[in-house]
Amino acid sequence: MTLFKSQTWIRASLLAVPVVAVQLAVSQAQTDIGMSPFSSAFAQEEKAKKKQETRRTPALRNKVYEKLAEAQVAAEAKDWKTARGVLDDMIGAGGKKALNSYELANVYNLYAFIYYSAEDYRNALKSYEQVIAQPDIPLAMEINTKYTVAQLYFVLEDWNKGISALKEWFKSTENPPANAYVMLAQGYYQIKDYKQALANVLIAIDMYKAKDKVPKEQWYNLARFLYFDSNDVNSAVDVLEELLKYYPKKQYWVQLSHMYGEQKKESKQLATMDTAYVQGMLDKGTEQITMAYLYLNGEVPYRAAVVMDKGIKDESIEPKSKNYELLGNAWRQSQEIKKAIPAMELAAAKSDSGELYTRLGNVYLDGDQFKKAITAINKGLSRGGVKRPDTARLVLGMAYFNDKQYKNARKAFDAAKKDERSEKYAAQWLKYLNTELDRQQKLKDDI
Repeated sequence: MTLFKSQTWIRASLLAVPVVAVQLAVSQAQTDIGMSPFSSAFAQEEKAKKKQETRRTPALRNKVYEKLAEAQVAAEAKDWKTARGVLDDMIGAGGKKALNSYELANVYNLYAFIYYSAEDYRNALKSYEQVIAQPDIPLAMEINTKYTVAQLYFVLEDWNKGISALKEWFKSTENPPANAYVMLAQGYYQIKDYKQALANVLIAIDMYKAKDKVPKEQWYNLARFLYFDSNDVNSAVDVLEELLKYYPKKQYWVQLSHMYGEQKKESKQLATMDTAYVQGMLDKGTEQITMAYLYLNGEVPYRAAVVMDKGIKDESIEPKSKNYELLGNAWRQSQEIKKAIPAMELAAAKSDSGELYTRLGNVYLDGDQFKKAITAINKGLSRGGVKRPDTARLVLGMAYFNDKQYKNARKAFDAAKKDERSEKYAAQWLKYLNTELDRQQKLKDDI
């Protein structure tokens, strides 16, 4: 019995990409690179100096600062109407011309925060673009805002513009964080440029590993998907093995087992799935059935039977004909005939075809229950749907022979002989039958 390795449910899980969401809360997005929505905006000039920035930035005047602070207080209290009203007054009625570029940049920055908080991402994006458009703002403020603009394009699922904006930001930053490479990888993934997606997520993973930090689970998953999609099974296995070091979840044990199967490493395939099973991770019937097949393929039928028996009893495995048949076959291969019989009886009783009754007859024959074997096989043949009637008739002939019903045995062997696939074996049994009858006759004559 072989295991169908390309099981749809496993392959689907391998192809399922847990997309790394572009989670943009403006405060968090900017904090990641050193800038909060408004309060730290006043520190940008100092940060620019630290970066040896050469542009000359206008000063933020006290009266403007006070108005911005007033708008910020309202925004933090989620009083959007008041906050916007303060900002509208600052740039309305010619006030816009009274503000210098740095002051306008901070006004638009706070507008953006308000729009984002109201989930008006398009206007938030426009406001951030207005920040960038102002001349002579601190370099750090411009760089950080460009990053936020790129993120907003991703939030709006405008992947191409997001990629372009992010690549532009990369040109202006000295030490981009790993998260930026992951975001770029996601953009490329969305436009199906998997080669670039893989290259960038691997950069992020390597950056974390170089700092002895554990790469994020979603990053590994993206890399795993991209390798698998390109049929690079070996690299996908490498990623899964590393993923399991830090995130030992059931889905990864199951996926890795399947991938070992793709590599035809059956012993590893079995050992990996077994590791998940002994930890109690395989709680679904389909997983337990796969485990049973792997045990059978690995010539450990007793373990297969135990798995099936336990699963059926605790109702995690559906008690249907096919599953009872698997249980019965596992017990039979384990030479546990007494346990195999009731399982095969249930399998046959739940089947509409005669096939399982003929198989049940085989098990009865193994258990020396010849009359039951005869009844079961005849029932199966009369029902129809038997894959190899010739083989069933051979077994029927054996059962009749062992039950000393020699005439019926001869009829069964003669019927089996008509099929060329069983002609040789049927002839051998007929010869043996004739020899046995001659032997018995001689015994009678001697008496």
